[in-house]
Amino acid sequence: MCGIVGYIGDKQAAPILIDGLEKLKYRGYDSAGVCTNDGEKFIVEKEKGKIEVLQQMTGKGKKIAGTVGIGHTRWATHGKPSKENAHPHISQSESFAVVHNGIIENYMELKSELIRKGVKFVSATDTEVVAQLLEYHYNGDVLDTITKVMPMLKGSYALGIMYREMPDEIIAVRKGSPLIIGIGEDENYLASDVPAILDKTKNIYRLDNGEIAVIKRDGIVVYDLSGNVVEKTVETITWSVDAAKKDGYEHFMLKEIMEQPKAVHDTIIERIKDGRVVLDEIRLTPEQIRNFDKINIVACGSAYHVGVVAKYIFEKILRKPVEVDVASEFKYRDPIVDEKTLTIVISQSGETADTKEAMKEAQRKGSYAIAIVNVVGSAIAVEADDVIYTLAGPEIAVATTKAYSAQLAVIYLMAIYFGDILGKICKEDYKNYVSELLALPEKITDILDRIEDIKNTASKLFARKDVFFIGRNIDHALSLEGSLKLKEISYIHSEAYAAGELKHGTISLIEKGTLVIALATYEDLHEKICSNIEEVQSRGAYVLGIGCENRQHLSHSADSTIFIPKTCDMMLPSLAVVPMQILAYYIARFKGCEIDTPRNLAKSVTVE
Repeated sequence: MCGIVGYIGDKQAAPILIDGLEKLKYRGYDSAGVCTNDGEKFIVEKEKGKIEVLQQMTGKGKKIAGTVGIGHTRWATHGKPSKENAHPHISQSESFAVVHNGIIENYMELKSELIRKGVKFVSATDTEVVAQLLEYHYNGDVLDTITKVMPMLKGSYALGIMYREMPDEIIAVRKGSPLIIGIGEDENYLASDVPAILDKTKNIYRLDNGEIAVIKRDGIVVYDLSGNVVEKTVETITWSVDAAKKDGYEHFMLKEIMEQPKAVHDTIIERIKDGRVVLDEIRLTPEQIRNFDKINIVACGSAYHVGVVAKYIFEKILRKPVEVDVASEFKYRDPIVDEKTLTIVISQSGETADTKEAMKEAQRKGSYAIAIVNVVGSAIAVEADDVIYTLAGPEIAVATTKAYSAQLAVIYLMAIYFGDILGKICKEDYKNYVSELLALPEKITDILDRIEDIKNTASKLFARKDVFFIGRNIDHALSLEGSLKLKEISYIHSEAYAAGELKHGTISLIEKGTLVIALATYEDLHEKICSNIEEVQSRGAYVLGIGCENRQHLSHSADSTIFIPKTCDMMLPSLAVVPMQILAYYIARFKGCEIDTPRNLAKSVTVE
């Protein structure tokens, strides 16, 4: 949720730290700060608000001495956004400096004990506890002290630590929250995500849980909790710095909307060979697939909405029961899962804390877990029994677009692959599914070519205060994502409902001028959704209909319409989601909202 950057080398550290923090803004934050060691003391500059405030205070870091340092962008969890609560945090005698992503769940217990022993705190954060613990328990050996303090901390954390008397090293610690180490020449880096250091190096180590790295100018040594040296494999980042830039677009979100044809193409193309879906990367055998009697899908946010779409697809094609859970609830409802259950977990980052914990719960109960993630080597990818990577490339905007579409593409691949193994797809349908899947990128491009028409529609709707999305069957599943996309970047109150449920209470909220976006792509229930449109119109609603171009009579029911190309029922969501993304983007833009970094939200949610 927050951002960590560290640097050690021969260059002035602070400008590098602030530049790295700038590249992590998409993760969400409310304050920012840096700490350097000038060889004698810590120099700390931090402030509430945007990174621009920190840049102005420090001359973009040029006013701060030191060639080693750590920086942080904070997203408030414990204590309000303030200068005092901003990171880095310094221990009482200014011997330790700490930046932290994650949550220390038992911090109040630890803090109370330290206060009883005379330690004075200056912030309301859980992070300061770590700095004070390190100082209180320091025994003359920094590494040994850290290994003793780590077991005291309950929760998840990624830590960047500096000790004042050792200005030639940074120590990184990981438990749960991601950390990477960038490898340079006579300089090295620390970061919570690749974009922070991608213009400096493409060679990285990914720290695993329970690992501690000592980072010096001329080398890196990684240890486990027992003090044993861990041999790490260098990973070379294959995507370019340009991929993490706006490339001429006003916002990352618009750029990523426009990149969806490529994201879908790249995700499917190497997995279709000679007209057949091939998932060679998974170890799951046909016998195992036949033996599963239930599928559980677990995810959060937009990934959860992919799971709801998948439920309709899998149950219709595979004829196996599917349960879809919000990951944060799955673990705590004591789910009925066993060795005959296939658990599918979906996460863009591969680090989503709730999803990771839900996956572990399923695995503890004997379930086989297959992950759909976008980041190679991420925690969920490593800990899953199998992984299918989406190939969307880096996604910077908080509101996901191309990652959502790439996840849908994987669901289609799995449905076709599993359906064939289970004998549920005839040859003709199989051929049609593959053909339509290969045609998706071009059909998405066709919709993107009409972006100005959708922008014009958004210009007439952006002042609405309440919006309802309605749909039936797979359209209802998709309406959840349309509603979320609108509310998270435009701050307009928006809800998604199964259209048939309107008469059971929701219709009481419809009044003159209420905007209703009606998804009408699913042919078997087209007449019923048109009846629902008439229901809300009779109460004064303005209806925007989204349907397939072969059903032009939708324009007679709705007040305005957006049409998408025709495709098979299974793949309708991949097309219908695009105009909803564009609508949300332009509505937010006309309202003057911060589109890439909406308030209170973070790109990667690495705490439960």
